Amino acid sequence: MGAAIDTGDKKSFNVELNIVPFIDLMSCLTAFLLVTAVWSEIARITIQPKGKSRSNEPPPDEIPAKISVLIQPDMIYVGVSSAPIDPVIAKKENGEYTWSTVESALVALRKEPIFDGRKDIEIAAESTTQAKVAYKDIIHAMDLAAKTGFDGVGLSEPSSLSWRPSL
Repeated sequence: MGAAIDTGDKKSFNVELNIVPFIDLMSCLTAFLLVTAVWSEIARITIQPKGKSRSNEPPPDEIPAKISVLIQPDMIYVGVSSAPIDPVIAKKENGEYTWSTVESALVALRKEPIFDGRKDIEIAAESTTQAKVAYKDIIHAMDLAAKTGFDGVGLSEPSSLSWRPSL
C-alpha cells in the first residue's frame, strides 16, 4: 500500500490504495458463494431427527405399521412392520439395482389403506466388509420415496429398522 502524504508541499495529500488484497478476498468469497448455492440445491431432502419431531401426546395404543427399506450391496428389501404384506426384493443386475421394482412396491404400498395420509418411511443402508452401498443409491432410494408420496423420509441405522428381513 503506497502513500505520499508528506511531499514537502502542505496541500499535497496523494494516497494510492492497493486493491489486490480486496480482489483476492472477493474472489474467495465468490467461490464459497457458488459452492454453497449449489449445495443448497442438492440438499433438498428434509430429514428431521426423531427427537425434535416428537410431540407431547401420549403414545398410541397400537403401533402403526411402518415401511422399511433396507439397502444392501447386492439387493434392496422393502418390508412393512406389523402388517401381513410380503416383502419385496430388488436384486442387483449389471451393477444396478432394479429400481422399477422398488418404485412399484412403494406405489402399491401407498395405495394400501393403512398408509392412507401417512408420509413416513425409514431407509437404511447396510454395508459389509467386502462391499459398500454407494451414496448415490441411498439418495436414489430417498428420491423414489419422495416421488411416490412419502415425504417424511428418515435415514436410520440398519439395526433400528421396524422391519428386518429374516435371512
